[in-house]
Amino acid sequence: MVQRLKRQFGSGLNPVTYLGQNYMEVDRSLIPEILQILHDQEQFDYCVDVTAVHYPERQRQFDVLWILYSFPLNERIRVKTQIADGETLPTCVDIWPTANWLEREVFDMFGIRFDRHPDMKRILLPEDWKGFPLRKDYGIIQQDTEWVKINLGIESGQ
Repeated sequence: MVQRLKRQFGSGLNPVTYLGQNYMEVDRSLIPEILQILHDQEQFDYCVDVTAVHYPERQRQFDVLWILYSFPLNERIRVKTQIADGETLPTCVDIWPTANWLEREVFDMFGIRFDRHPDMKRILLPEDWKGFPLRKDYGIIQQDTEWVKINLGIESGQ
């Protein structure tokens, strides 16, 4: 399957296997088409997770990953792309409704937005929280002290 997709998309798709786990590194521009093909033609009917990793020293600071599973094939695949801070990705909620809350969590924790998402707002933190806690430039004990003081009436939540 991956080799067939590689022939179709060329250098925009790089298949990788690491410790027996298959994933595809995909050019950002191909993400909507690749995800749709994986769902419609390759039977990946379940979006297990959408997540991200922050590499602040890189120009394209974020890896965004989709972990997909096929019940008919009993197979899992990961799709990964890189984006720069401030860039967006298209939502895949129309392909897998389970991606709704997963994409919201990526936004909440990393600040990555998904275009055309039906409800792109924070899911874990208050809507007016400042910062994105899973970015590596967000200190481990850092918090939105203003929000804590206003809403909890204390100087620190630590």
